[in-house]
Amino acid sequence: MRRSLATAAVCPRRTPDAAPDGTLTRVSGIDPFAETEDQATLRKFAREVAERELAPRAQHWDETEEFPQASWDALKQADLFGITVGEEWGGAGLGDVEAAIVLEELARADVSSAILAQLIFNGPPRAIEHLGSPALRDKWLPLAASGEGLFCIGITEPDAGSAANLMRASLVDDGHGGWKLNAYKNYVTGGHHAAACLVWARFPGGDGAKGIGAVVVDLKAPGASVAGIHKKMGLRGCAEAELAFDDVAVTPDDVLLAGEPGSSEAFKTLLSHLNHERCGNAAMCLGAAQGALEHAILYMNERVVGGRALADLQGLQWKIADMAMQLEGARLLLYRAVALAGPHGTPPALETAMAKAASNLAAKVVCDEAIQLLGGYGYSREYPVERMYRDIRGLCIGAGTVEVQRNYIGANLLRGRTPAGGVWRNPLT
Repeated sequence: MRRSLATAAVCPRRTPDAAPDGTLTRVSGIDPFAETEDQATLRKFAREVAERELAPRAQHWDETEEFPQASWDALKQADLFGITVGEEWGGAGLGDVEAAIVLEELARADVSSAILAQLIFNGPPRAIEHLGSPALRDKWLPLAASGEGLFCIGITEPDAGSAANLMRASLVDDGHGGWKLNAYKNYVTGGHHAAACLVWARFPGGDGAKGIGAVVVDLKAPGASVAGIHKKMGLRGCAEAELAFDDVAVTPDDVLLAGEPGSSEAFKTLLSHLNHERCGNAAMCLGAAQGALEHAILYMNERVVGGRALADLQGLQWKIADMAMQLEGARLLLYRAVALAGPHGTPPALETAMAKAASNLAAKVVCDEAIQLLGGYGYSREYPVERMYRDIRGLCIGAGTVEVQRNYIGANLLRGRTPAGGVWRNPLT
């Protein structure tokens, strides 16, 4: 499987000459986002794994709030953790498009399980490969590709959420060429099961955004501990941990990106690298919403009231139409953003912010309307749509809230910056 997937980035785009079963579309032109044959094979494979291994257990993880170990084992067995890890370290060496494809399919079945892959695809391992030293890559990337270890990222603090520049996490010189890390990180997804954490912290002499960099900490190191676990509305199979770091030894080999006292460049680089995570977040929202829409369509065709199927009622048909349009519009924004990243690049910030916000908002509408269309059943745990809504609600906060994305989009457009392509022009010039 890996050998064929590794060629996906260079395969020509397909132009289907016949409509797939169940669709009306017969494509005679070129779809700019059409999947290559390898990408289509990857989607089919990920969907099969998700339906066979993840979907049957999704309710269990939600109700028990247990870590989805069986999902982890299934993804590991399927060799899906190595999608974005370079071939040199045992991965498939693919990019953001393939990551989005897999995350969509996994989240369609269970978002809590999809997040396990998200943390590998678009979390610390991606940053380590792009920004880390050879020593850091050789130490951690084989673990990521093989599925032998989970990774987490420590940014948020009790007094510094979206305003990451206000973090208190700090590194102090230990007098021997290294540092001691003191930090308390909040809402660390999967932190209680992770092998390592990418910790954002301020290097000596820094203030505000200046001096902020990142280090990779082995969570078995002395001084690193799990201080608590949050109970959540959704995503209950992949809990948020509170991690404490008390005088944890950090060596130069542990540094992903050093913060310079008089510069915020390292901080800006780390922020821009979150575009991978934001696109993964958007893909999971779309996958969950797609699953909710499909449940609603099936229910409306099966549910008969007064001799008529709900699917025959015009008012309800309009709901389905609106849900589908929002979902497809957001999906186009996402796949444009990840396509612009190129094989080994980073999705551009403005397009990513649009894709993330649109996907979050579309998922909220689609999952909420799916509950409404199923009525009392939608509100009960007999159908998965209420779980899907609770899961995506958390994604609207993580990786930068919808409001943060809107702030970024609006501020940049008002400064004359524009998305890629020839349609926009700078009205200020």
